[in-house]
Amino acid sequence: MTPFGRLVRTGLVALLVALHSLADGERASARGRTLIHDTEIESTVRDFAHPLLEAAGLQPDSVQIFVIGDTDLNAFVAGGQNMFLFTGLLMRTETPGQLSGVLAHEIGHIASGHLVRTSLAASDASTAAILGIVLGTAAAAVSGRADAGAAIIQGTTSALRSSMFRYSRTQEAAADQAATKLLDATGQSSRGYVEFLEILERETVTVAGRAAYATTHPLTRDRIIAAERHLARSPWTEAAPPPDQVRRHARMVAKLAGFLLEPEQVLKRYPETDRSVPARYARAIVAFTQSAVDQALDGIDSLIDDHPQDGYFRELRGQILFESGRPEDALAAYGDALRLLESTGPVPRTAIATARVELALNTPDSNRSARKRLELATRLLPYSRHAWRQLAIAQGRTGARGLAAVSLAEEALLGNRPAEALDFARRAQHLLAEGAPGRLRAEDIIFDAKRRLRRH
Repeated sequence: MTPFGRLVRTGLVALLVALHSLADGERASARGRTLIHDTEIESTVRDFAHPLLEAAGLQPDSVQIFVIGDTDLNAFVAGGQNMFLFTGLLMRTETPGQLSGVLAHEIGHIASGHLVRTSLAASDASTAAILGIVLGTAAAAVSGRADAGAAIIQGTTSALRSSMFRYSRTQEAAADQAATKLLDATGQSSRGYVEFLEILERETVTVAGRAAYATTHPLTRDRIIAAERHLARSPWTEAAPPPDQVRRHARMVAKLAGFLLEPEQVLKRYPETDRSVPARYARAIVAFTQSAVDQALDGIDSLIDDHPQDGYFRELRGQILFESGRPEDALAAYGDALRLLESTGPVPRTAIATARVELALNTPDSNRSARKRLELATRLLPYSRHAWRQLAIAQGRTGARGLAAVSLAEEALLGNRPAEALDFARRAQHLLAEGAPGRLRAEDIIFDAKRRLRRH
């Protein structure tokens, strides 16, 4: 089974993205990829980026960060304030400083206004449209399982991606300079960034023998020399990353490896003799992907015993139990996860996963609870097609047929199915009272759907 096949099977929570067509007649045939959304991974990346965004004078909440399931060592920004990080890059970073260096560089592109110049970006720079370009083609091949929560998308060719997201050497030099300034401003060493540039020099991850990041971000020896010069004179040269960053980075890499790499690769990287938390985490995930449920539960339970306040371990336990046909036990585990994780703020993706279990139980109480969770989740994650679809189910089961039609219209619009969105929105108009918030939203969808239909 391929790594991406395992990802769908295990249901690592993912966002179903909206896609726009490429130019007429253009249908790419490259490998599939998925847009990954996982509470722990997203939280780690965003927390690393937060101080850098503030130092750049940007509002952290206004910058969207997307993690793409792809083995390429790549990252770029598009549409002004959308940052894309490939899992190949995240797993290739060896230290928190290397990841912070990449983030600082990409934030430098955003702060400097280095926009991608494409006809679509110029005419319709919506996040959904940009995602459609990045991920590939006009249609997503959904797994067909309501609990999978993932869309596997046919990717564009490397040549197309490279031509669309290529920066000039001048822009690269400017982003490098911005990156080192941002790292200094946040008290971080630029050593990790220098190390990452050196990795690019020797990395050969594409057929052509060039790292994808070096293709979209032209790499020269002058750039490395400039970064080394800054490192030599920076007052933060010897600054070490905080222990919590080291811990979280190692766990993120281990989690991605466990879900995305072949079992043999994971066990070679994290052998049984390695008793560290990341290694035990990765091995428990591999056992799960291989349907060794008892082994997976033993591994995750041992981590919970050692770290009873860690909500992410309990979340994975809930996932294992649910996908092993034990929804009641899974709901208890997800409840524990939410109690721990929500102590620092909303965790909508974990809430969506919990609602999925509640809908599977399909009792009056569980359906009402799922609806409440999903109503909040769709406010926080308005681009989640999966959340809108699940919300429609919960609303239908609790008697809110008009609102269910609105939610289905939202999902169809995000899926670039304007005719279907129009039908659902019109149905909502007939079911909802004039002036009701849901009906007003349905009218907005009708206007947007008609505009899209005229454009096509």
